[in-house]
Amino acid sequence: MVIRRVNPISAAKVNGVLCAILGFVIGAFWSLMIMAIGSMASSASSEGLPGAGIISMLMGAGAIIILPIVYGIFGFIGGLIYAALYNLVAKWTGGLEIEAA
Repeated sequence: MVIRRVNPISAAKVNGVLCAILGFVIGAFWSLMIMAIGSMASSASSEGLPGAGIISMLMGAGAIIILPIVYGIFGFIGGLIYAALYNLVAKWTGGLEIEAA
């Protein structure tokens, strides 16, 4: 079986969703790190940094919301470009050959 053409919109949707899932996982790790650093910064001295705990909580929660959206958008655009380039190169090379088991 030879893949000679890929629908760019279909590939972009799949890549966008996969990148959004990856963005959620990375956002969860960033969220934990940011909140841990914020709690250490607020308790580092007797006075602490005013508002450091609140800011770190907002940034941590924002990482879980913002990163999947950003990763999803860039993944969609990247998948669209990659599929279009694949279609161009597949015309020259004959496509990608896949063996079915």
